[in-house]
Amino acid sequence: MSKNTEPVACLPNIGATVARRLHDIGVRTRGDLETIGAVEAYRRICARNPGKTMPVCYYLYSLEGALRGKHWDALGESVKRSLLERAKLDARKGRRPATAKR
Repeated sequence: MSKNTEPVACLPNIGATVARRLHDIGVRTRGDLETIGAVEAYRRICARNPGKTMPVCYYLYSLEGALRGKHWDALGESVKRSLLERAKLDARKGRRPATAKR
């Protein structure tokens, strides 16, 4: 199996709930997640599941950790701050989540 075709459920940090929510936005493989990135995937999940995406570490940090092949807690504070700032910046700009490809 190619690294890009690896199912998201097989990636580090991705449990059953996160995998299901990724599938709901059209992200089924590592390649899909790499294409849109952790911040956009997080935004799409939040838009589709309002009020059900806390704490942030379960989603935003876990998605980035999955792409980097490490536990979300090992990302380092500067990476976490950057991810959170990018996610907040997008929200302040009023960006709407793009429609996931199916």
